[in-house]
Amino acid sequence: MDSNTVSLKKKPILQYVLKLMERTSTTSASVTLIFCIFVFSLSLNSIATEDIIRPNQSVRDGNTIVSAGGQFELGFIGLGNSTNRYVGIWYKKIPLKTIVWIANRETPLNTTSGLLKLNTNGILVILDSFDNVVWSSNSSTPVNSPVAQLLDSGNLVIRDVKDSDPANYLWQSFDIPGNTFLPGCKLGWNLETGLERYLSSWKTDDDPSPGEYTNRIDPNGFPQLLTRKGSAIHSRAGPWNGVRFSAAPNFKSNPIYEFYFVSNDKELYYYYKLLDNSVSTRIVLSPSGSVQRWVWIEKSQIWRLYLSGPIDDCDRYKLCGPYGSCNINRSPKCECLDGFEPKSQKEWDVADWSSGCARKVELTCADGEGFVKQSGLILPDTQSSWFDRNMSLDECKRLCLKNCSCTAYANTDIRGSGSGCLLWLDKLIDIREQGENGQDLYIRMAASELAKKGRSKIRFMIIPILLTVTTMLGACLWVIRKKKKHPDVKIARIKRLLYLDDDGDFGNGDKDAELPLFDFSTLASATNGFSTDSKLGEGGFGAVYKTCCRRALDVVVGELFVWSLFSFFSSV
Repeated sequence: MDSNTVSLKKKPILQYVLKLMERTSTTSASVTLIFCIFVFSLSLNSIATEDIIRPNQSVRDGNTIVSAGGQFELGFIGLGNSTNRYVGIWYKKIPLKTIVWIANRETPLNTTSGLLKLNTNGILVILDSFDNVVWSSNSSTPVNSPVAQLLDSGNLVIRDVKDSDPANYLWQSFDIPGNTFLPGCKLGWNLETGLERYLSSWKTDDDPSPGEYTNRIDPNGFPQLLTRKGSAIHSRAGPWNGVRFSAAPNFKSNPIYEFYFVSNDKELYYYYKLLDNSVSTRIVLSPSGSVQRWVWIEKSQIWRLYLSGPIDDCDRYKLCGPYGSCNINRSPKCECLDGFEPKSQKEWDVADWSSGCARKVELTCADGEGFVKQSGLILPDTQSSWFDRNMSLDECKRLCLKNCSCTAYANTDIRGSGSGCLLWLDKLIDIREQGENGQDLYIRMAASELAKKGRSKIRFMIIPILLTVTTMLGACLWVIRKKKKHPDVKIARIKRLLYLDDDGDFGNGDKDAELPLFDFSTLASATNGFSTDSKLGEGGFGAVYKTCCRRALDVVVGELFVWSLFSFFSSV
């Protein structure tokens, strides 16, 4: 405890002692001094010091305890202009007082005479001026040597000092985190005890009593992270896909912190830990339902908003209704998935998409039904789903086909080539197009819809081919027509290229020709009958030979597979 805190405790008692000594004789003063020192020592023993509160010790309004490394401080606080008093925890080293936890958020004190005390049963209690309990830690585990301790993580814990495992907490504030999610805190479920840890917003920035919003893991179906307003879903971060929560691509690991997700028979939770302990960061559920990550900027002495969600309208839960897909870069934002149409076109025409979409052809669980792959999607709500993390995608497909209630399937884990099986057993709700941050979803379709898809795919492939062939035929016809219009000109040009004179014999020809050409007998003679001794190699157009023509120029001639003399020599 710092010197200022101690002086607040000592001053009233010392002043009282001095006054008594002034009013008594020397002998009486000595007796009085001894008595007062004894009382003073008792009072010190009843006040908590450093980072620990022992049985029958207390923290009074105006006093604090500080974690061993000086990261966090605990004491009584007030908020805004209210006269209410609370026991809270805040950052010690950050000058802007930032509260991360409040004990009696629902039962504030209206006096500065409050007291936080650890009783002999190992239970923390807050007492008012009449010694009435206004809040308690409700720890039910019996303990012989309890202490309450404020850790450098910001966690207030009760433990048994004689327990060989110092992390075996009898109670901890991280189990009731309030509106703030600190590094190392678990959000989720202890499946053995039924304990749920979740975020609960404040009513206002100055009123820490529980607000309208909660942020918690929903264990129904494939577990996912939901923000609720009352009992209604406000937004989804989606299920954990092995890398992040699927509907929250921005909430992923980075150089500052890293997320972890744990799911087994005993526990279901996620947490994050700092990769750089010099950074101060926290996640807060705001009174308006926004999940915000803040980072302290030491240079500027401010908290800077690092991330926030929901991000835009497409993050609003089931904005486009069942089988509707939201794309924030499209206008209108909502469209029906392929094979579906608006359930009420009249409502969609006025931008009311809540009724969603319906299948053009209903499923009958008949032979021929299959799946259409949709890529780049945020997976639908998984409350009505089934999963197996050990199945392959092919096994998942077969299982879905056997279940008439199955409407779609996907991998549970996107790492590597993907793994696990996730089946949807009801309507597909709250789908968003996310591009590269999305995932593949295989949607069940009727046989007739699959046939349409097949015909559309064939048309898509044939049309470019037909266009190419038509273009080539058109070009050929144009060349043929040009040749027919000017046959003499073409023959003369060929003669010049072949260095032929008007009688058809080789002459000097056109000295400016870029590519002199020779007749076949000349080439055969120059290459010794295309002998292998003259062969230099072989390429994509055939064998290549070295020759010497009558003009004593070294040239390279390719043996080409062509169907006319003109094309043969022009290719060379």
